[in-house]
Amino acid sequence: MTAEELRQEILEKTAEYYRLVHRPKQEEAFVPGKSRVNYAGRVFDEREMANLADASLEFWLTYGRWSKKFEKGLADYLGVRFALLVNSGSSANLLAFMTLTSPLLGERRVRRGDEVITVAAGFPTTIAPIIQYGAVPVFVDVDIGTANIDVAKLEAAVSPRTKAVMLAHTLGNPFDARAVKAFCDRHGLWLVEDNCDALGSKFAGRFTGTWGDLGTSSFYPPHHMTMGEGGAVYTNDPTLKKIALSMRDWGRDCWCESGVDNTCGCRFTKQFGSLPLGYDHKYVYSHFGYNLKATDMQAAVGCAQLEKFPSFVEKRKANFDRLYSGLHDLPQLRLFAKLPEADPSWFGFLMTVLPDAGFSRNDLAKRLEAANIQTRNLFAGNILRHPCFEHLAEGVDYRVVGTLENTDTIMNSSLWIGLYPGMGDAKLDYMISTIRNFCGR
Repeated sequence: MTAEELRQEILEKTAEYYRLVHRPKQEEAFVPGKSRVNYAGRVFDEREMANLADASLEFWLTYGRWSKKFEKGLADYLGVRFALLVNSGSSANLLAFMTLTSPLLGERRVRRGDEVITVAAGFPTTIAPIIQYGAVPVFVDVDIGTANIDVAKLEAAVSPRTKAVMLAHTLGNPFDARAVKAFCDRHGLWLVEDNCDALGSKFAGRFTGTWGDLGTSSFYPPHHMTMGEGGAVYTNDPTLKKIALSMRDWGRDCWCESGVDNTCGCRFTKQFGSLPLGYDHKYVYSHFGYNLKATDMQAAVGCAQLEKFPSFVEKRKANFDRLYSGLHDLPQLRLFAKLPEADPSWFGFLMTVLPDAGFSRNDLAKRLEAANIQTRNLFAGNILRHPCFEHLAEGVDYRVVGTLENTDTIMNSSLWIGLYPGMGDAKLDYMISTIRNFCGR
């Protein structure tokens, strides 16, 4: 038997293992009240497992051919020029923000003490890089219906120190990208779109994550597609791509791939800084960077996920529509709303308990959890209320523009349930009936 014949046999056996072990679990009959209704989950088949086995047989382990294939596939899907694979969505946010601090950007670079407009309702790693670097987040309130930034409050947040806007599309629901982009253009600001919960969403026919200067994605198991851990940064700007690539890969000046030498053609011929003439370009550092690369095995899984991703988006939309149709008439709840130009690839189904409902958000959450239905708050709710902000001073380390009334409402009264592509109609209908029964309808 040749090595190639053995490889094919291993891949066939891997597919057989999937059919024997994983498929029966995925096809188990749903038993209301006994089967767990998770808010999210992996959706995969033998193709992901075969790709993973194939990559492991190559034993390249780090960034390699699968990673390059995934980056090209993601860029092609989004219609952007460049996509860089990283090890998580949080790392993607870190890399996107730190790219804006590069000296290569001249007067537009974000410096310590500069301000970045954002919101407090969401996941902490959207704003963590701003604070960790020493810039100043400026928080504005959200619209209660969409749970996204209230664009009418943007102008009040601008100061002479404002350099950027960094926002997430909440649970796949696009913010008003046209208005935010126009605001950024008007004031000469960078726009970073945290697209980690919204891959596949569109606003005015254009993919979210591509309106801004930089977009980010996460491939953690609950997200729209998965490779276990993983994330991406994407852009159309060659300078931003160059900076992001350097910072992702230790801050190096060279762009030669791992295991490849002198692609740049100047390995021993140039002067950099005050280093000796001809110092090896592979070890010249133009930024203070990181090692944020993912592995080729992760990327191999991602390649299989990307092939079926459009079907994931359509299933999320259909599941949202089914939940909305079954719950929209309940007077105790305010359901997620979208803007007219938004075409969401939904990540979750957000509900806000109204003040006169006769029960609290926690009451509803406890009832759902008791019925084996997993719930989640809108992440941090209001990040300013968390212990991590206790050592920060308002007006120095961060600013708040106006009140965060709607943000606090979401913190106190909102929760969401799942609608991921692996969720069948039986689970969706069970969630609908459980909520309706609790609300007395």
